[in-house]
Amino acid sequence: MTPQFGDSSPDHLYGTSQVSEFQSWDANRNSPVRVRLAGRRAARSAAEGCNPRLPVATAREAAVVNPARSNPVASRYPRAVESDLRTELRPVLVGEIVGDFLVPAYQRGYRWGPDEVTRLLNDISGSSGRKYFLQPVVAKRRDDGKWELIDGQQRLTTLLLILRYIREHLPTVHPRYSLEYETRPGSAGYLQDPTPEQSQDNIDFFHVFKAVTCIREWFDSRDNPTLAAINFYKYLSESVYVIWYEAPADVESTTLFTRLNVGRIPLTDAELVKALLLTRASELRREREIAAQWDTIERDLRVPELWAFVTGRPSQEATHITLLLDTLAVWPKGRHRPLFHTFETLRPPIEDDAQDTWNKVVALHSLVMGWYDNRDLFHKIGYLISRGRTFGELVSLSEDCTKREFESRLDAWIRNYLSLKGSDLAELRYGNWKTAAVLLLMNVETVRSMKLSAERFSFREHAAQRWSIEHIHAQNAEQLNRAAQWQEWLRLHRDALAGLPAISQEARAALTARIDAAIGDISAETFAPLEQELTTLFSLAGDSGDVDAIANLALLASDDNSALSNSVFEVKRRNILDRDRLGSYIPVCTRNVFLKYYTDAEGQQIHYWGQHDRDGYLAAMRQHVGAYLLDEDTT
Repeated sequence: MTPQFGDSSPDHLYGTSQVSEFQSWDANRNSPVRVRLAGRRAARSAAEGCNPRLPVATAREAAVVNPARSNPVASRYPRAVESDLRTELRPVLVGEIVGDFLVPAYQRGYRWGPDEVTRLLNDISGSSGRKYFLQPVVAKRRDDGKWELIDGQQRLTTLLLILRYIREHLPTVHPRYSLEYETRPGSAGYLQDPTPEQSQDNIDFFHVFKAVTCIREWFDSRDNPTLAAINFYKYLSESVYVIWYEAPADVESTTLFTRLNVGRIPLTDAELVKALLLTRASELRREREIAAQWDTIERDLRVPELWAFVTGRPSQEATHITLLLDTLAVWPKGRHRPLFHTFETLRPPIEDDAQDTWNKVVALHSLVMGWYDNRDLFHKIGYLISRGRTFGELVSLSEDCTKREFESRLDAWIRNYLSLKGSDLAELRYGNWKTAAVLLLMNVETVRSMKLSAERFSFREHAAQRWSIEHIHAQNAEQLNRAAQWQEWLRLHRDALAGLPAISQEARAALTARIDAAIGDISAETFAPLEQELTTLFSLAGDSGDVDAIANLALLASDDNSALSNSVFEVKRRNILDRDRLGSYIPVCTRNVFLKYYTDAEGQQIHYWGQHDRDGYLAAMRQHVGAYLLDEDTT
């Protein structure tokens, strides 16, 4: 069972080798900085010409220590450390943690239960004297000399209780640090002498005493509790470290605490997995190779179009390789993301066979790149992900089949998702979710079917913008109810009069004068007759098509300009052309609509959108999405 930890990081150990220095990234200076680590072994290794290995448990590891021998792309894609944590980053032996720590009031109290305490005991015991790192401790020096403990209180409290128990077997052992909870007067004394009577005083003391009982029972279960205590103390003094972050004095503590607990500071599932992988890989002397592969995968997944295609998200994130790791970990259903679920799930297989686990990550990366490079798969997978499918679901769909079979499965998924017959297409209307699904699919398939073109549908642009289903030709402005909206609508239609051939110069001038007068003294009474006159003028005579039918709808970037949204075809056509000149992204089918691409030459009337245009548009729609429509006799 995955334990629910009381603070922002899980408490377990994983091995690492001691090194003389490593690279971190200073976000303020935008350049790498070196942090030197204490240790005779590391210094001696460096002096002897050995290549010291990375401290793989640190929050931001470089691929290698020597930049001249590093992966050449790594430095171009730095993993920036939060500037709030830039001043200190170093491993500290548990036995060398010194000082008085205050747990501030903005934190919850001690909440670890038997599962978490037992896991910590087992991990430290299982390290057997090898170099191992616990998760980070974040602290800030106070004016009175004490440390404000921003993160790590559950770990340090539990370690203090363990040291207190060890003292029963080794009277000369004295913890070199103390803890006090700001909201619990007397907590420092209770941690030194926890009694069952006082355990009922408050919830923190209750959990502290439960932890003390768990620790005692764990040691008592050993064949020789005294020997177990001696060995445990030796590990804490010689080989078990925490990663120490010292926050700058000018950083606001509660803000930093919040960032820690919403996953915004360096430690992530991906970094924990990397640390453990490189630790295990060092035993096979492959840590440099895996570190370089890791950076290559991260670089590939940071290509904006690829990332949007495979996730449906446009923005850059802390680590993109997390997508592959999360997929291997198989996330539980629901929206809640359990803290460090991926790392806790992958930790056992990594510890059992790190190379096999890494091979699976590499295989997933190869799968993604293969999909991305294949034009047909790119468009079909990108469409499904943009409509809510997940990368993990598609990985499962691709298993145990050939590429052709996989593509057939994708077609079936799209077909079942739409669940439409050809006869249903013309009946789709504004407000139906399937209308949006069909219009997006038409755009995607239009680009995919360009066999002689290298153009691709931009899932990044699609993910980055807010999209709406807009009327190609709006025949009324009933939704406009404010003076500013009426004035803007009249301005837009006045300007569009300039190119309209169906009105004489004299009539145009007279109408323009009436529009200008109305704009200067706008009201519902002055707007309504002009709105009706202009709409009729910009509409084909006798055209009474259903304004809400899919044949009069297109995919457009959402615009807060309601006057434009309620405008006639000619006004929108002019706006689309202006956007296109400025380099704005316009979906291919939307551009085609306003350029009359779907209307045959005999029926071209560039300023109007009529039934002939709608028929051509609907025919093109059937052509491009027809492969994903159900047979008419399907029940």
